[in-house]
Amino acid sequence: MIMKRTVLLFAVTFLSASVIQAQDAKYQRLIEDAENAKTSFVNADKFMQHLFDNAYGYAILPNVGKGAAGIGGAAGSGIVYEKGKMIGLVKMKQLTVGLQVGGQAYREVIFFEDKETLDRFKTNEFEFAAQTPAAAIKAESYSDVEYNDGILVFTQKKTGLMYDASIGGQKFNYDSF
Repeated sequence: MIMKRTVLLFAVTFLSASVIQAQDAKYQRLIEDAENAKTSFVNADKFMQHLFDNAYGYAILPNVGKGAAGIGGAAGSGIVYEKGKMIGLVKMKQLTVGLQVGGQAYREVIFFEDKETLDRFKTNEFEFAAQTPAAAIKAESYSDVEYNDGILVFTQKKTGLMYDASIGGQKFNYDSF
């Protein structure tokens, strides 16, 4: 009986350690992907460095996948930063309807103008409606960009082909570290 309990205790301990280690590796990979995405945004447009340096906070979703055939969906995970320091994780889900077909992968960064906007994001009631503007990164400068309701959103295509004339919204869920 003691032997069975010892084996069971060892098995539970080993499996728990394996799950924790896998979870840590997943988070580490997401952190690395977010840092690489930040570098990619800055390399595409040097003005982005100014935004990263001066925003109160930002969320980087380095790998967002999107697919559609009439009804579309997208999802991605990322890291949230406050004053340049990592403070938590974010998951995004998107649902769209309209004339759309294809699939693509992209990066997204959301800049928060002030503490109030970041705090609102952290309540898990933060959504982007169809009218929320998102700018695609181009080789031109964004020196005249302005925050809309405390946020700026930029996307950068990674791969894929998609025709999209749809409406929908993005929903975010924040978890602190």
